[in-house]
Amino acid sequence: MIAQLQKDSFELLKKLISIQSFSKEEDKTADAIEQFLQDRDIKTTRKLNNIWAYNKYFDSAKPTLLLNSHHDTVKPNSGYTRDPYDAAVEEDKLFGLGSNDAGGCLVSLIGTFLYFYEQEELSYNICLAATAEEEISGNDGLECVLPDLGDLEFAIVGEPTQMNLAVAERGLLVLDCTSTGKAGHAAREEGDNAIYKALSDIEWFRNYRFSKVSEVFGPLKMTVTIINAGSQHNVVPATCTFTVDVRVTDSYTNEEVLKIIRTNVACDVKPRSIRLKPSSIDKGHPLVQSGIALGRTTYGSPTTSDQALLSISSVKVGPGDSGRSHMADEFIFIEEIAEGIELYIAMLKPVINGK
Repeated sequence: MIAQLQKDSFELLKKLISIQSFSKEEDKTADAIEQFLQDRDIKTTRKLNNIWAYNKYFDSAKPTLLLNSHHDTVKPNSGYTRDPYDAAVEEDKLFGLGSNDAGGCLVSLIGTFLYFYEQEELSYNICLAATAEEEISGNDGLECVLPDLGDLEFAIVGEPTQMNLAVAERGLLVLDCTSTGKAGHAAREEGDNAIYKALSDIEWFRNYRFSKVSEVFGPLKMTVTIINAGSQHNVVPATCTFTVDVRVTDSYTNEEVLKIIRTNVACDVKPRSIRLKPSSIDKGHPLVQSGIALGRTTYGSPTTSDQALLSISSVKVGPGDSGRSHMADEFIFIEEIAEGIELYIAMLKPVINGK
């Protein structure tokens, strides 16, 4: 059975690669995924370009785990030397845009879902969600369908991790800060220089150390990345704006970090979003322990994914290598897809009583 699932998943990935599916333009890959599942007599639900399905013997009295990955891609970069939509197999590699990020993860999770689909004695329901707009952290992807999926206990988010377990992921706050002074002529003792006022706050961002330190990531990191002020050399600037990139660890919520910052600086602080939350799963969770027993390592991921939109325990794990994501001539090793399905199944079996 597993061999057939591996073959079918590989063929599905080749089809997905051949279809352009930039973020917000994923309708054709959504069609393909929907058809793939319906051809196997699986009832699907669709909202915009998001497709989801449940195991055959869904029982509302049981908890539900989520298997999620995305089918949108970035645009191919200028370094490509081959057709990004040609799902070419050369030796042990499958080339093509989205093959590694995150097509290999998605089809491996679909194969895993199919393995458990008809099993009757599972201790968990399984919800499979193939979602859109992950690459742009869009509003019409996983976030938009979460209310429709029902209560979820925990999740596997498929991203290329070489099948190692990202047990925590940093959150992200992008802060637009404004220091306000008063304009004046630079030749006279006039005005209140907004740049000088901003410097004090910028120095605080540079030097402040949050009291709680993450076991996985270490200290929370804040970096001032953009500064703008002034209109001409002889005018004292009335405003100075600057941007701060804040990588939030699992020791804090985004709201807690924002409150601490506003308490300590004089400038006006406006977050662009508080949606991209830090996430984590206890290392003692049965799924993590199952992965460790299979020889997988645990680590903290510095990059964001749809995991940031989940308020439940989740682990990021999948075939492929994040170092290949968004690269020119993207590829995944064929054996990684086969291994992905085998390891997902092996990790889940002791957790959900799979047969």
